[in-house]
Amino acid sequence: MQTPIGFRFALRVVSALCAGVLFCSPATTVQAGPVAGDHEVEASAGFFHAQGSDIGSLNAEVHYGYYLSPGWQLGLRQALNYNFVEDATDQWAASTTPFLAYNFRLTDTVLPHLGAFIGAVWNDRDITGTLGPQVGIKFFFSPQTYIGLRYRYEWFFNKLERVEDNADNGNHVFNIGLGFVWGGSGPRK
Repeated sequence: MQTPIGFRFALRVVSALCAGVLFCSPATTVQAGPVAGDHEVEASAGFFHAQGSDIGSLNAEVHYGYYLSPGWQLGLRQALNYNFVEDATDQWAASTTPFLAYNFRLTDTVLPHLGAFIGAVWNDRDITGTLGPQVGIKFFFSPQTYIGLRYRYEWFFNKLERVEDNADNGNHVFNIGLGFVWGGSGPRK
């Protein structure tokens, strides 16, 4: 089976970003990452277009987070997904999803995280609920600035008791973003 060209391109972009973060950081160790009371804002985006398809998709999002501790983060994400459809009406959906995540400190500059979200998705015709897991990793290249790679799976539901019925009909969302952390109490660790 041959790997699609778009997937190989995306893999190269992600690899280049990771290499840039790892090899272009200062020679001295960056004391980075969040501390209790920090605020965080991140803007991210992703694009998808299947080879030979008439549909492309752009997703963009911004999130705000507050660190309850260096590990636990509570936040709110606002996202927009826009589907470009050739010879048909384009479609869009926006979502607002509060989230809770835990950040694991691997090194002074690498923080993977694991979390969950629940919220609402709407467009000009409909509104529905969404929930799911999220994972990601932050590569700090300065004490308060990072590149983030994020993935989440979105389940959709009209009633909470119907969530299980839609588990196989969700969206896979992968974004690359730039984030900034500020405030907090105590020195960066």
